[in-house]
Amino acid sequence: MLPWRRLLRPLAVLTLAAAALVAPTGAAQAASAPTSGWNDWTCKPSAAHPRPVVLVHGTFGNSVDNWLGFAPYLVNRGYCVYSLDYGQLPGQAFFNGLGPIDKSAVQLGTFVDRVLASTGAAKTDIVGHSQGGMMPRQYLKFLGGAAKVGTLVGLAPDNHGTTLSGLTQLLPYFPGAEDLVSSATPGLADQIAGSAFVTKLNAGGDTVPGVSYTVITTKYDEVVTPYTSGFLSGANVHNVVLQDLCALDLSEHVAIGLTDRIAWHEAVNALDPAHAERTTCASVFR
Repeated sequence: MLPWRRLLRPLAVLTLAAAALVAPTGAAQAASAPTSGWNDWTCKPSAAHPRPVVLVHGTFGNSVDNWLGFAPYLVNRGYCVYSLDYGQLPGQAFFNGLGPIDKSAVQLGTFVDRVLASTGAAKTDIVGHSQGGMMPRQYLKFLGGAAKVGTLVGLAPDNHGTTLSGLTQLLPYFPGAEDLVSSATPGLADQIAGSAFVTKLNAGGDTVPGVSYTVITTKYDEVVTPYTSGFLSGANVHNVVLQDLCALDLSEHVAIGLTDRIAWHEAVNALDPAHAERTTCASVFR
């Protein structure tokens, strides 16, 4: 019989999923919050950075909170930067990224078209955190996005699904739990390792021609497990482990997107490889 503490952890995952359904619909929408220099629809890309950057939040995230650090970091370096909300569930406006991922990819495509029309650019680059680093691959592979995207950077993406530190493997022990996750929060179910969505996404190869891919992971990721699940195989792929760049970096799944300037520095290297600078522990000062 499993110890109680191991049983309580998967129950906590289910509780979090259920909470997304009952969150107050009157909560302030993150999309209406002020941003600092990004989502500026008058921005015109410079010759130095001709492709605008689209930022894609993770599960339970939003277009503002996920990027309060990284978006200004990019703006200060001369990029036109945009972020969207996606994956909303009907009647629930508090959490995002919980809807079916194939439908979220359609939302991303619509947003990319809006950015291209506004900026006049031929292509965008995309940087996404967690699900936001994986979901765009659906857009690239099945929705024509490869013609509109130059580079995809994933910060702790779950490209091959996740076991949530083994928690998803315990779902069969709880009658009805798998059905609850699938029906109530399909965006979570799609991310489970071995799901139909993950299997289809990676069938026939991880990448598509014409797009450069960079994956930035951390050994301390407690959400995407194993962390190597984020790695991609194929042409034009650069897989990075933060601790190989700076052994002192202790960032886990959330921090890699919110506060980790080493990850941000490496992401900028991917966006502008012609002017890339070696990423080290000292990159936190750049």
